[in-house]
Order: sequence, then C-alpha cells, then structure tokens
Amino acid sequence: MTRLVQFDRLGGPDVLTLRDVEVGAPEAGEVRIRVDAIGLNRAEIMYREGTYFDTPRFPSTLGYEAAGVIEAVGGGVDGFSEGDLVAVVPAFRQSEYGTYGDHVIVPAAAVVHRPAAVGPVQAAAVWMAYITAYGALAESGQVRPGDHVLITAASSSVGLAAIRIARHLGAVPIATTRGTGKKQRLLDAGAAHVVVTDEEDLPARVKEITGGEGVRLAFDPIAGPGVEPVAQGIAPGGSLVVYGALDPRPTPLPHARSYPALTTRTYTLLEITSDPERLRRAVAFVNAGLVSGSFDPVVDRTFDLADIAEAHRYMEANGQVGKIVVTVTHDAPAS
Repeated sequence: MTRLVQFDRLGGPDVLTLRDVEVGAPEAGEVRIRVDAIGLNRAEIMYREGTYFDTPRFPSTLGYEAAGVIEAVGGGVDGFSEGDLVAVVPAFRQSEYGTYGDHVIVPAAAVVHRPAAVGPVQAAAVWMAYITAYGALAESGQVRPGDHVLITAASSSVGLAAIRIARHLGAVPIATTRGTGKKQRLLDAGAAHVVVTDEEDLPARVKEITGGEGVRLAFDPIAGPGVEPVAQGIAPGGSLVVYGALDPRPTPLPHARSYPALTTRTYTLLEITSDPERLRRAVAFVNAGLVSGSFDPVVDRTFDLADIAEAHRYMEANGQVGKIVVTVTHDAPAS
C-alpha cells in the first residue's frame, strides 16, 4: 500500500485527499519510485480547478515533479536500476500519471538521474523551472552574452531559474514584480535590475536600463493585455515568449503599427521533455549548473505530504519567492 493524493471533483484545495491505495508493479516502459520530495507547480492548481488543458479522470491524482529512489523497473526499460537516485520531469499528462504520493509509478521517459550531491528537496525544485527557462532562453531563444532579458513575474520558481540561466549565459536579467516587497530578494537572487510595475512605467524603465534599445527577449508567464507594455520594451528584431496564462483574458498580438518588428511565440517545456534529444541536452545543461553551483534552486517553504491542501493554499496566496516543496517521510523501507 502507498499514500496517494487524489481528488474526486474539481474545486479548491479541500478536494485533495490523502488515501491508502495499492501501488502495484510498473508495467513496460515504467518505473516505480519511492518519493522523498515533491515540487509543486501552478499547473497542478489549474488541473485541480479544471482550467488546465488536461481533463482529470476521477479519482484523479496529480503532480509533475518528484525526487526519490528507483524501487522497481518495468520491462523494456534501460538505464535505470533499483536504488538509483532520480528525479521526475514533466513529460506526461496528469490524467495518466502523478507524483503526489510516497510511492508512485511514472514513465521511464520522464525520469532522469540526479547527481549524488543534489538532495531530494533541491532535485524536486529544479526540473520544471529550469527546463522551462532553459528551453526558452538557451535553446530556442539563443540568448547571447550581453543580451538584456526581461523576466516578468520573476519571483516564481521559473522566473528565478530564468534569472540564474541568463546570468550563466552572460546575459543581463531584468526582473519585474508588482510591489516592492520582493524587490530586494530578486536582486539577491541575481537580477541586475528590478522594475516594480505598480510604481514604474515598464517600457520606459526598460528603455532607460538598456540605453534606449530594449531587451532582446522577454519571457512572460502572465499573457493577457499585460503583454502590450512588455512588447513595448523589446528591441527591434527581439522576441516575446509567452509560456503561461496566469491572466485568463484574451492576449492581444503585438502588431507593427504599435511596436518594433519582433517575433512572438508561445512555449511550453513539453517541447523539450517530449523530445529525447532535446531533453538529454537540457538535463546535461542543468546538471552541470547544479554541480558547479551556478544553479541553486530557491525553496521558499516545505510542507509535509499530509498537509498537501495547506501547501496548495499557500501557493494560491502568491506570497512565495521560489519553489514550494512537499517532503515525504518513510517509516520503513518499501517491501
């Protein structure tokens, strides 16, 4: 038996229930993992509420990220053995698999080895954030040394990862936050500049920072009408990358009459995690940064698995800077 978080209807955090269920054995192409830590993401809140692209099948579990140890390996799986230290990356639908439990089965294609020096809490905090930022900045965005990069909603785990990756690439990260409360923490996290959007004119401040040129790339999870001032701060020939939809209102497409020539696109980390070769490059990039110390995931707060509903409430309050991680305590090794 294992403890697994499930829900039977859409709704708020209170629909989440911790149940004892039979975990079973992994089938072909799957592995079973003893989970030590779970990383929480906005996608799981949206999935629980019914606003995500994936529709729950009740009783549904949820969760994209975890870190732990391989317990069993299904048929046809190469490269993993019992006892391996691993992490789970978002490379599946939550309607088919989930990570909110103390023993879970996931597809082997969504599992990566983690360095021994990287603990489970750190490993559970890294992959969604760093692969998302890596794909947009380092791979498809081709950010170069000296480029200015605008990172909106920068206190999120993805925003903080983007700051670190921009620094790692030699670029200049400009972070945004709505109020002054998170400004110093963003500077401490590596932002070269922080624009407080409730108090400052975003495009004017960006132009001031960049000497009138604008940024080469803007990385935005909010969407909605707010993309207009973001686009106004992009240099001619630059890129606007929208990777989320925190604002449910329609998102206008910037046009040539109002903005300089720029490329606009949407992006999700599934572009990376669903492609084995691109995922291999991403894992190598992130693991190298973890080992060298260039990448250090920021963990805002940890919760116990039994307090999963409270962890979701905390995320919904939008007060965190960095990742929320749920830890799992095991009384005895799995049999």
